[in-house]
Amino acid sequence: MSETNDPAAWRDLLPRPGPASHKHRRGRLGVVSGGPLQTGAARLAARAGLRIGAGLVHLLCPPDAALIVAAAVEAIMVDAFETPEALASLAGRLDAVVIGPAAGLTPQTEANLAALAATSAHLVVDADALTLFKDRADVLFALLRPGDVLTPHEGEFERLFPGLLADGRATAATVAARRCGATVILKGHETLIASPDGRLRINPNGSPWLATAGSGDVLAGLTGGLVAQGMEAFEAASAAVWIHTAAAARFGVGLTAGDLPDLIPAVLVDLA
Repeated sequence: MSETNDPAAWRDLLPRPGPASHKHRRGRLGVVSGGPLQTGAARLAARAGLRIGAGLVHLLCPPDAALIVAAAVEAIMVDAFETPEALASLAGRLDAVVIGPAAGLTPQTEANLAALAATSAHLVVDADALTLFKDRADVLFALLRPGDVLTPHEGEFERLFPGLLADGRATAATVAARRCGATVILKGHETLIASPDGRLRINPNGSPWLATAGSGDVLAGLTGGLVAQGMEAFEAASAAVWIHTAAAARFGVGLTAGDLPDLIPAVLVDLA
């Protein structure tokens, strides 16, 4: 059974700091960066995670990208890693990790994802970390847990679930979430959020201004930031999708993905 993705369903679940809050209690998010020429997507996701309220956000970088990233961020911390084992060690102190935005279609990305899956951090899997498993989706699904989230657009979805969209987007998203054992955000003009337990939400406030490079990276960061703060995966995905589109609608003409994170606080004020 489907329902509209309305803030009434999750507004009271949004994490809000209390008098005793400090940065370590507000959620620790990691975002895995690509190489030195592919850091922008991860930086967008990290900024979004920070704006949605995560108390600590770390950009986890290959060594040759770390100095480039460090020069471009301020409130976000930068950690370099050389091996999947070193990445897993860094992730061991985090609550959630986003992997995929411009990560690269390489064996290294697959090894990094496998290493992260062995930690206690919840995963938000996006972009390259989805496409990498075309024609062998079962390898990816074996790494996932119920608290994880996949964020495919229709092209990425087709690579993981070939032919499923022919049954209609709602059926496809529902079956996909059950098959992979994680929450699925099927992006599009009417974004769907599906849980492995059969719940499905249809987002009503889509914005054409989100048809711009990097907007999906921001959505991944919003989702990761909410999951890092302890929000259940399906509710976090639902809130992130709605907030993402509400932010885009506030800006309208001329929107770029870089504008989105700074629009998040005003949307959160309206939801208070």
